[in-house]
Amino acid sequence: MSNNNIIWHAHPVTKTSRAKHKHQPPCILWFTGLSGSGKSTIASAVEQKLFELGHHTYLLDGDNVRHGLNKDLGFSDADRIENIRRIGELAKLMVDAGLLVMTAFISPFKQDRQLVQDLVQADEWVEIYMDIPLDECERRDPKGLYKKARKGEIKQFTGIDSAYEVPENPALSINTVELSIEACADKVIDYLQTKKIIQ
Repeated sequence: MSNNNIIWHAHPVTKTSRAKHKHQPPCILWFTGLSGSGKSTIASAVEQKLFELGHHTYLLDGDNVRHGLNKDLGFSDADRIENIRRIGELAKLMVDAGLLVMTAFISPFKQDRQLVQDLVQADEWVEIYMDIPLDECERRDPKGLYKKARKGEIKQFTGIDSAYEVPENPALSINTVELSIEACADKVIDYLQTKKIIQ
């Protein structure tokens, strides 16, 4: 819903000046995949490496955000869409602040990921698909969620009774079955260096 009485206020300190001050082009590293695919683990390892290289970063983790900003949302399809919309707007603000933003969210719907992508410039979006089979994610089940979903204790659980729409053309696909955490993180760092996002 738009409001004609709300006017965008331009400020003299811009995204460009913030990025220059931080010596890095800002972007969103959007980790997407099923629960248990390693999103948070790899995003955290990547942030640690970037931090050690002197970059300005922030990691938005799905569970952590639901403790605060999105604690009023459940897991219906409608709430999942609103969850990602809010995160997208927050990530956009962090890009405007000149940060390298990592997000670790299942974000199961292509349309919602596209909505976030459309909020930023093309070179400010890096989609990273955690390409892990459902049976492996379910075998890991680090939070016991798949077990609960199979028992019917959790409804609309992604991969069980709610769809996950695989990215069609992600910047990177990562398989934590085949690669170690260190190797997965290095793969992301190598990509960022190739694209001149980091030096």
